[in-house]
Amino acid sequence: MRPHRLRFHLVDKDGSWAARQRQRRAEWLVRTFPRLSEMNVIDLGGRLGTWTRAAVRPARVHVVNLERPAVDVPEWAEVDQADACDLPAHITGRRYDLVFSNSVLEHVGGHERRLRFAEAVHTLAERHWVQTPYRYFPIEPHWIAPGMQFLPVRLRTAVARRWPLGHKATHSHDAAIHQVLWTELLDRSQMRHYFPQSRILVERVGGLPKSLIAVRTTIPRQRTT
Repeated sequence: MRPHRLRFHLVDKDGSWAARQRQRRAEWLVRTFPRLSEMNVIDLGGRLGTWTRAAVRPARVHVVNLERPAVDVPEWAEVDQADACDLPAHITGRRYDLVFSNSVLEHVGGHERRLRFAEAVHTLAERHWVQTPYRYFPIEPHWIAPGMQFLPVRLRTAVARRWPLGHKATHSHDAAIHQVLWTELLDRSQMRHYFPQSRILVERVGGLPKSLIAVRTTIPRQRTT
């Protein structure tokens, strides 16, 4: 089987191992927010396709991504091209029932921008669901490469250029190092720092932590003096 076909069967194909994981995570989201179908949700860094395929879809979805917006947007959705770490005023001035983000926080570009991302999450809604792959899961999820995240940048770049199961073909050094430097997996201490009032849920595979999810389901209580 050719490498790109192998990745398709492992990750992208309906019914694949990764697709089943995504389905379980989607069901977990619905259990956590049982009124999701009534909510106005902003998805930071996501894609509209996530919600068109969802078994339970929010009443309204606002997708914000750096990519150019889709041409055809259903009436229940809104799509903006914007940076989740530097949102324009017409977005920050609004309020939502829930902020959702899936596998984005590891790509925003360093500690300072992660702080800004977290600030946006806290500003836009009282409730959130922010998922990111766990740094110490033995398989790097973007390249499906064992232990790649623990290598020096030079070796990660070499792997990114040659490893056949990567999410994007990177034949040049510049393209490979760009992807490597924009992918930084997080651990639990970092997630607790960025989301101190949230529960940090752990998604497991084979008993091992695979991803972390910062969740806040209710408005936090104000401390009294």
